[in-house]
Amino acid sequence: MTINLPMARRELAFTVTPNEQPVPAAERDAILAAPGFGQHFTDHMVDICWSEHGGWHRPRVQPYGPISLDPAAAVLHYAQEIFEGLKAYRHADGSIWSFRPDANGRRLQRSAKRLALPELPVEYFVESIRQLIAVDGSWVPSAPETSLYLRPFMFAKEAFLGVRPAKKVNYYVIASPAGAYFTGGVTPVSIWLSTDYSRAGKGGTGAAKTGGNYASSLLPQAEAYEQGCAQVLFLDAQEATYIEELGGMNVVLVKKDGTLVTPESDSILEGITRDSILQLAEDRGHRVERRRVTIDEWREGVESGDIVEVFACGTAAVVTPIAQLKARDFTVGDADAAAGELTMSLRQELTDIQYGRLPDRHGWMTRLDAEPSSSAE
Repeated sequence: MTINLPMARRELAFTVTPNEQPVPAAERDAILAAPGFGQHFTDHMVDICWSEHGGWHRPRVQPYGPISLDPAAAVLHYAQEIFEGLKAYRHADGSIWSFRPDANGRRLQRSAKRLALPELPVEYFVESIRQLIAVDGSWVPSAPETSLYLRPFMFAKEAFLGVRPAKKVNYYVIASPAGAYFTGGVTPVSIWLSTDYSRAGKGGTGAAKTGGNYASSLLPQAEAYEQGCAQVLFLDAQEATYIEELGGMNVVLVKKDGTLVTPESDSILEGITRDSILQLAEDRGHRVERRRVTIDEWREGVESGDIVEVFACGTAAVVTPIAQLKARDFTVGDADAAAGELTMSLRQELTDIQYGRLPDRHGWMTRLDAEPSSSAE
């Protein structure tokens, strides 16, 4: 099912309502010095409405705060909701940039189509981020490995009971200063193989970035924690044979000949970080394979020495080395193994591009803050 805009696209004119009680500068600076992840939020948020007859309208930047919902709001009963995740980076000259926001905008559109939500034009998506940075740019940290995590999301706000696509939807953007995703920093982690649960099935919502996918991962993720693991790995729902992805990241295997292999499935979220990492690897002359990968290939490859590195990747954690895969009946790898050389080299190259330390050969970076105008002599 496709929901089309009922009217031609128009330029959105944002109204801005300043927060009269912003976080004091000293308190904000203390937060930026040790932001954690997803624990603190900026002073403002973006809100854009959509309705069946009015299309996208009433764009605004307003004080960050609670959202009022009718108890019959469709999202509370039918989970019609999607979201995105990307970051704003402060470069050495103080400017603020984002990494491939257009790709996030297109992925939000694909998620919207699958969840029968209206598709936000990509230019509206990017502009909404610019508008938030225009008022909350001071929240973008400058310390190493820090950024401002941006969370655009959309949900069905119409109040009704009945299984159909909602006719009223709201799109929001909130932001949170972020440090390292894992508290231990960039160190190899152990992951747990879930054999009792599946993340998504054929024809389901696995390729969409929707909250239900993450809700279904919480129980097996808790099981992973009980096993001393940082993340959970899911297999396909049909045969429980093929690797899918982690609870919130894609997986890449590195073979001894330098080939990078990543699982391909219609129930895996298309990772922007993963695709960028693979592009950087191809730029170096590495072969990349996107195909179905069995859990036995991983297990036997490590045991034989054919697979020499494994890593996970995603927006929040960027690249995380995987040292060990644990399951009920077997263990692959060594929990004390060091991070792979190629894994860390690719991570360094990607983050150097994101923070402006290396040239942006692929045109991935988009400046979010206004460039200072030159004064006339």
